[in-house]
Amino acid sequence: MRAAVLHTPGEAPAYGSHPDPVPAPGFTLVAVTAAPIVPLDLLCASGSSYFGRPATPYVPGVQGVGVVERSDVLSPGTRVWFASSAGMAPGDGGLAERCLVPDADVVPIAADVPDPALAALGLSAVAAWMALTWRGRLQPGERVLVLGGGGAVGQSAVGAAKLLGAGRVVAGCRSEEGQERARRAGADAVVPLAGDAEALATRFADASGGAVDVVIDPVFGTAATAASRVLADGGRLVNLGGASGDVAEFSSALLRSRSAEVLGYTNNALTGEQRRSAVTAVAENAAAGRLGVAHEPVLLAEVAHAWRRQASGDAGVRLVLTP
Repeated sequence: MRAAVLHTPGEAPAYGSHPDPVPAPGFTLVAVTAAPIVPLDLLCASGSSYFGRPATPYVPGVQGVGVVERSDVLSPGTRVWFASSAGMAPGDGGLAERCLVPDADVVPIAADVPDPALAALGLSAVAAWMALTWRGRLQPGERVLVLGGGGAVGQSAVGAAKLLGAGRVVAGCRSEEGQERARRAGADAVVPLAGDAEALATRFADASGGAVDVVIDPVFGTAATAASRVLADGGRLVNLGGASGDVAEFSSALLRSRSAEVLGYTNNALTGEQRRSAVTAVAENAAAGRLGVAHEPVLLAEVAHAWRRQASGDAGVRLVLTP
């Protein structure tokens, strides 16, 4: 088969031939129709992640969309979303014409949403949805602040918060392009992520009407410090990542006086049923035009260039490879 093959960690994968997956009990063979390049792919392929140096050559791609070719649990032709452990464990991922996936990591998709659009949402939207509902316990009418609102997780969180009945959604974004993406996703107000924590906290408070009930934070660092200062009584800050650093500063007195919470989130903590339910909800809302992530389909043959664009941040949107 043709695939994006990583030969040397730290370099871009190359388009070329790779052995076809060998069907096995407990696994579903998927003909891939769309697979995104996501930060986890870049991290795993760097060779310096906490998962260790991956065995090469291998095909990256921790998620994708496709059609079942062979399975013990699903009929051939079933449209599915899938996840893989490529780069985290031995085996190949979704940046290929075919991918062999554990049966438990395949979710049938009935919603009429284009494959690239669903692939672009993927686990980023799952994280946003579950951080709001499961960890953040968002209630109708509450105010939400989304840090990194122009990224894939951020756009998903803005859209999901509106769907789930948030009273007001504020997005914090670095670039003008990111701010525009957050507006298109449905943000009621957009705040530039610039300046020190005190200045940021003032802008967050002004944009939200004084305080926020739930913060969705894939950024951390100064932005999280500022966001913690505008938490309402009983407010929850849910951290999903550290795009701006691994350290933030929180006031013990403030957290205690407001009975506020700082919560961690990872997709790895989800049960199979939680992930299936979230993927299904994301797909249904995307099909209805209520949820989306800015993306660009790219031919699999152009993977090396696409990989470098995504790694450098030049793409500005999520790149989705299609065979």
